[in-house]
Amino acid sequence: MSEKPPDVTIKLKRGTWEIEITTSEDRIRQVVESVLAGFSSSAQTTQSLPEEPQPKPTSTCRGLILNMWQEEWFTQERNLADVHNELARRGYHYDRTAVSHSLTDLVRENVLTRVGEARNYRYVQKKPPNEKQP
Repeated sequence: MSEKPPDVTIKLKRGTWEIEITTSEDRIRQVVESVLAGFSSSAQTTQSLPEEPQPKPTSTCRGLILNMWQEEWFTQERNLADVHNELARRGYHYDRTAVSHSLTDLVRENVLTRVGEARNYRYVQKKPPNEKQP
């Protein structure tokens, strides 16, 4: 009667996967090659799937304009269209009236000031961002 080879335990780790294999000593090569081939096909399948878009953190229009103020974006005079377009460029699509109301609130709070005439205002920072934020 032939004696059975002893079992061997092997741990394989690749990326976030970790596999523990227990097999007979004479089958180690076959089993490891099979597992590695499975890893390869799994990686190809995973790579071919489209990535899900990451949701943007939700922010208020006012909060986003304050962020722009913190970045010193308002060191130059900007009109409503400039602010609206910059928010859209950053991926936030607010109604122009919401942007206008937020700008007006920040003018009342003395964060921004506006120059020009009605319907043609330009907004510029009144306080430097290093002062305490409202």
